[in-house]
Amino acid sequence: MPTWDDVVAIAKRFPEVEETTSWQTPSLKVKGRFFARLRTEAEGGLAIVCEPSEKAALLASADPAFYTTPHYDRAAMILVDLARIDEQRLTELIEDAWHRKAPIRVRRAYEAR
Repeated sequence: MPTWDDVVAIAKRFPEVEETTSWQTPSLKVKGRFFARLRTEAEGGLAIVCEPSEKAALLASADPAFYTTPHYDRAAMILVDLARIDEQRLTELIEDAWHRKAPIRVRRAYEAR
């Protein structure tokens, strides 16, 4: 079962990632742009940025690792139950979120390596 520390370790594989706080909870940003946070309130989970179409597909899959709440229904974010997701899929989600939020200069430098 991945933990927040695992999430941070995966995210730090990508350039310019910083661990910070958002809404008084641990979060991740790339060059100051938020892309994930640990939800310590209510049922917990990881809130992570994703494409709206991907969110719809993940929710439609009925995979218990993915869910939403009324607060997140219209947001381009999916909630992830860390106890129910495997590390490979989590890594893909983090990479996608990083790509979505990283400035183009940072993405290009990463892709050129």
